[in-house]
Amino acid sequence: MNKLVRLSDLFDCKTEYLVALFERYEYPWEMLPDIKAYILELIEKGLGNFYEISEGVYVGKNVKIYPTAVIEGPAIIGEGTEIRPGAFIRGSVITGANCVIGNSSELKNCVLLEKVQVPHYNYVGDSVLGNGAHMGAGSICSNLKSDKKPVIVHADKEYETGLRKMGAILADGADIGCGCVLNPGTVIGKNTSVYPLNALRGVFESDCIVKSQKEIVKRIKAQN
Repeated sequence: MNKLVRLSDLFDCKTEYLVALFERYEYPWEMLPDIKAYILELIEKGLGNFYEISEGVYVGKNVKIYPTAVIEGPAIIGEGTEIRPGAFIRGSVITGANCVIGNSSELKNCVLLEKVQVPHYNYVGDSVLGNGAHMGAGSICSNLKSDKKPVIVHADKEYETGLRKMGAILADGADIGCGCVLNPGTVIGKNTSVYPLNALRGVFESDCIVKSQKEIVKRIKAQN
């Protein structure tokens, strides 16, 4: 398999206030320790078309936040995003436009690009989710190994991240089925779908259907 893990392999970032973040690094996990500082940097420079709703929490136009949602700063929520009842944003979260952060979902220290959906009972910590990525109900990004050792990304070679906490990397168009556990350091390639109720570890290439950890098939592209 061609297991691609560079930012340029996984994401097409066109969100104006996130482009600089994606251009700073070669690999997505490298940005995780710097998310909070980057948000504070953006706030200090000034965010046009965003307004502060509480200390360190900035939202774009037409953001819908239900009364029982909790958002801790620093956080930047892109325009048109919906934050549903019981959602908990624990700080150091930045999203693009038109995302859905659903009921009882919890996010911390993560980046979401455009039209990302984490709509039902999801946990997303120390992770990066690409344009149009979707997580089915109850699927989570596990971000801490049981032995508490630094996370290693298992791809064409072993990438030692040096991070004690790292969740999952979901490339543009990745679709995770209900009830999945993405173990620390898991990378899902562009337009790859994962069947429900999987516990995955490692790197999965683009344009695949992941039926299980060991059963992976390439998508057949329709002929014109």
